[in-house]
Amino acid sequence: MIKILIADDSALMRKYLADIFKGEGDFDTHMARNGAEALQMAKDIKPDVITLDVNMPEMDGITCLSRIMVECPRPVVMVSSLTSQDAEVTLQALQLGAVDFIAKPDGTVSLHIDKIRHALVTKVRAAARAKPRGSRFLAERVRRAGALAQEGVTTEGPAPLAPVAKGLVRGLVLIGVSTGGPGAIEAILPRLPKHFPWPILVAQHMPQSFTGVFARRIGGLSALGVSEVVKPMLLEAGQVYVARGDADMLVSRRGTGLTVLPAPASEQHTWHPSVERMVSSALEHVPATNLLGVMLTGMGDDGAAAMTRLRAGGGRTIAEAEETAVVWGMPGELVKRGGASVVLPVHRIADQLTRWAA
Repeated sequence: MIKILIADDSALMRKYLADIFKGEGDFDTHMARNGAEALQMAKDIKPDVITLDVNMPEMDGITCLSRIMVECPRPVVMVSSLTSQDAEVTLQALQLGAVDFIAKPDGTVSLHIDKIRHALVTKVRAAARAKPRGSRFLAERVRRAGALAQEGVTTEGPAPLAPVAKGLVRGLVLIGVSTGGPGAIEAILPRLPKHFPWPILVAQHMPQSFTGVFARRIGGLSALGVSEVVKPMLLEAGQVYVARGDADMLVSRRGTGLTVLPAPASEQHTWHPSVERMVSSALEHVPATNLLGVMLTGMGDDGAAAMTRLRAGGGRTIAEAEETAVVWGMPGELVKRGGASVVLPVHRIADQLTRWAA
């Protein structure tokens, strides 16, 4: 049985969520009415996973999450509305250690709750098997900083690279990521040098209302320019292109230049933005030897087949190591298929990309 704690100030929402999990047959369901009650119950009953509403009285979701991660770390799935304000808060929660999030259905809850049923149960099951990222990464950062200090090494990123001529694109970095992705991306992009010589494409499974906020957030943390792809864009070195949520992102060639453009979500693919479509489209227009694929934390196998073809064609790929992945589904599948050139913990990926691209 999976012991789940549902924290929401709406009695109606608590009932609907509880009914979903009770209907699965293998959940032991508990409920909290606000953040303060959720924090105390997290300590008392030690749930396997917590669903935490972003907006609650007495103690809001962010405050509650930060206290949980310090005082009694548990896997947490945030429950958020689709507003831009809640998207900002939700991404902050993921940075603080939440495993994943689920967007509340639009409109009347009773009419739309079934729309999130499958995704909610899938995310909660995955979270129950995950380790709280915040506590795990804190220990790793402390250990790594101490080891580097003893070796006389700084924790700064690679030495700056020379600027690349505008319009000159020699290759692409293709990043696929899902559950736990914002934290992984924030561990990689800020470590890349300002004049990174290749464009970087990111397909992060995320709703449309979140990807713009996500792009702005990582743009504020990185020396690279970051854009959400909402229209055809000419690819440039040292720029990051984030796929728009609930759609797919494709690489194309116009004249002598490479472009990236949004496309309607393909019904043949389960997750969006689709990593599989992004990588497959890149292989149609760029030699595999000029592609670097990165498969980060996430459920399922989206992109594993295409990245395996990329490596077979002479390209190079990185799978995030199980020790740092919140969920080792996507990178684990790439390793299983023999499609990973190397397997690295997330804090070593930026340096490897810089060496390869240089």
